[in-house]
Amino acid sequence: MKKSERYNYITGKQITEPGSRVYEISGMRLPSVTTILAKTKNQEYLTAWKKKVGNEEAERIKNLSSKRGTAMHKFLEKHILGEGYEDLTEIGQQAKPMAQKIIDMGLTPVTEYFGSEVMLHYTGLYAGSTDLVCMHNDMETIIDFKQSNRPKKEEWIEDYYLQIAAYAMAHDYAYDSNIRQGIILVCTPDLYMQEFRFQDADMRKWRHKFLKRLDEYYEIMREPDIKIEAKDFLTKAEEEKKELAESYEESKRQTKERRPGPIDSFSEDLQNSIKKTVDSK
Repeated sequence: MKKSERYNYITGKQITEPGSRVYEISGMRLPSVTTILAKTKNQEYLTAWKKKVGNEEAERIKNLSSKRGTAMHKFLEKHILGEGYEDLTEIGQQAKPMAQKIIDMGLTPVTEYFGSEVMLHYTGLYAGSTDLVCMHNDMETIIDFKQSNRPKKEEWIEDYYLQIAAYAMAHDYAYDSNIRQGIILVCTPDLYMQEFRFQDADMRKWRHKFLKRLDEYYEIMREPDIKIEAKDFLTKAEEEKKELAESYEESKRQTKERRPGPIDSFSEDLQNSIKKTVDSK
């Protein structure tokens, strides 16, 4: 596959944090496209699926799919770069024919590519990494590779479309390009490959939809966190100290008013305990 030097891509650093992924790029720390989509996604289906199969089985399937997807992407990346690669692990041997299926059926119309595993960002808003930026049927195109445990229906993969639309928008913004087409190439372990393609008017439609999700994300992030400053802790401690002191003084007064009796020794111990607590504050 011929490499074009049309675009000089900026690189950055990907950081995975609990529950999210961010990119440090051009001096900015930006949320990833996948994080934005995950935070604004309707989780009802996923919750129902986990309930159906159980959390342990759901985690096993998720981890296996992730590892197989990573291995498949590695084969595809090395093919695009023209570098030899082999993975003799069990997962690697599952992923290799999946990658080859995508190469044989999905990448034939690609005449040249601009970048593989390209880090993209839209200044101040978001960032992400796309699998391939190329010329496909004479159109500047972004392609994303996906592994799946079963064939996909189009209505199931809205976030895939949104992901490519976000990358296309960032690419056009940063490099003054004209990404007209997005392609999603999906392959299952039994080598069933699907291609989902959209362009021009549909591309604009998905860009607008992504912008709505982006707005939702920043609305969520703008919701104020409940924070207690250090001065609030000190104020609360002083109030508790005052209450304990008042309680202690009241206890002493009541003790003096009572006649001496067997219970006085217990009261004295209680007062000493309260006094120690007050003093420790």
